[in-house]
Amino acid sequence: MCGECNSGSQEWSFVSAPALHPMKVTINVNKSGVAPGLIFVAPYTSFEETMIGQTGALIMDQAGNPVWFRPLDSRYIQNSDFRVQTYRGKPVLTMWQGTISGTQSENPNLPAGDPEPGAYFQIINQSYKVIKRLTAHKGYTADVHEFTITSRNTALFTAVKQVPANLTPYGGPADGYFDNYSIQEVDIKTGKLLFFWSVLAHVDPADSMMPASSATSTNNIWDCFHVNSVEEGPNNTLLISMRNMWAIYNIDKVTGNIIWQLGGKQSDFTFGPNAEFSWQHDARHRHRHKISLFDDACCASPSCAPQGPAHGLILQLDFQNMTANVDRTYYHDPTLYVPSQGNVQQLPNGNQLVGWGQEPYVSEFAWAGNTEKNSSLNFLYDMQFPNQNISYRAFKNKWVGLPLYPPSIAVKLFCEGAIVYVSWNGSTETIAWQVLAGPTPNRLSVVVNSTPRIGFETDIDTNTVGPYFQVNALNSCGQVIGTSCIVHV
Repeated sequence: MCGECNSGSQEWSFVSAPALHPMKVTINVNKSGVAPGLIFVAPYTSFEETMIGQTGALIMDQAGNPVWFRPLDSRYIQNSDFRVQTYRGKPVLTMWQGTISGTQSENPNLPAGDPEPGAYFQIINQSYKVIKRLTAHKGYTADVHEFTITSRNTALFTAVKQVPANLTPYGGPADGYFDNYSIQEVDIKTGKLLFFWSVLAHVDPADSMMPASSATSTNNIWDCFHVNSVEEGPNNTLLISMRNMWAIYNIDKVTGNIIWQLGGKQSDFTFGPNAEFSWQHDARHRHRHKISLFDDACCASPSCAPQGPAHGLILQLDFQNMTANVDRTYYHDPTLYVPSQGNVQQLPNGNQLVGWGQEPYVSEFAWAGNTEKNSSLNFLYDMQFPNQNISYRAFKNKWVGLPLYPPSIAVKLFCEGAIVYVSWNGSTETIAWQVLAGPTPNRLSVVVNSTPRIGFETDIDTNTVGPYFQVNALNSCGQVIGTSCIVHV
């Protein structure tokens, strides 16, 4: 994969792409039946941990080889919610970019997980060109948690702002702030604000499971709501998860009213055995009145003991009797306690991909799921990041990357030949390489007709000393789809 890699290192190094150092991952489980696709993560870590490799947006194949990596300038800048979506009928990459509070300082100025001012969302096309950057309106900061492109080619996202307030009625400081969230929808082309919904205007902070006294440790800012997902539903509704309320809300987008609440202190539903959740993330509609979520069940408040191990959870809602019962669960093997973050993604073949948030794993399960006591059941795939590298969410998507920049080449001479190192960051269609060499730039001939692409970087032995070299990228039909620059050694 890389002739110059130290096999003991936890990060990649490439001769042909020396600026790229993505983390290396370990595949713990890889059974038959996994869905096709590439894995999308955005690695970072908390301030007190050692970051392995660079932060940024990372696409990997299921063996853990990098496919595309865009590093950021500093470990104190991160991406999140990195995935494939559709914009104007074409596949695009979307992500948040900024600094997540708690990654840049031992004593952050905002509650942990909040976006620092200056954050934005971006849309990247199949050639890896940024085609749009979007920010939040009304003095709010673009939030790490959610950015969704709708079928109307609008962007639906979360945003946050600190609102001054006397928190003494709730047990907090007099000179405090609500960490208020909003749901915003904008026209992607123009940036015009189309929809705005303030949480504070509709949800009582007194129902928070995060004590207001916690504000004293976060510059008097009370993270009472902590919205972490929003999704469009039927009949012009929005499904919204609020971690620190232990609740999921269905709201009427026209009136702004809450139609029903699932969980929390004002739940409209009663729960069956093992159906309750806490500190949850990523609430999504499923077919036939089901809802999926990632149940962290742990540790977001220092005063609250873990409720249990984290797991993917699918609930069956009964709107006649207003009950919620367990339909499926997805536990890691071994079980994990996850203080924050995480997601559950339904894959096209019915499998479920689970990103474990603050624990460094990505797993895939067969649809039938498992239980806490039988966690190895239907546990098909497990990827582990190095050290405490984490990714807010993880996704598996199909993706075709067609970079316009050329393949990268480096050459090292030895006694009677040369090793050619070649890579093409983000190219998903390259399956083989062709090497050309010659005495002058205009007298190159093929010295290696076709050699399979292996991993991110392929090292190719040649029996020539050039001294001029060039490589062609070949697709599955043997056609040249990219040509490197000519290098002289």
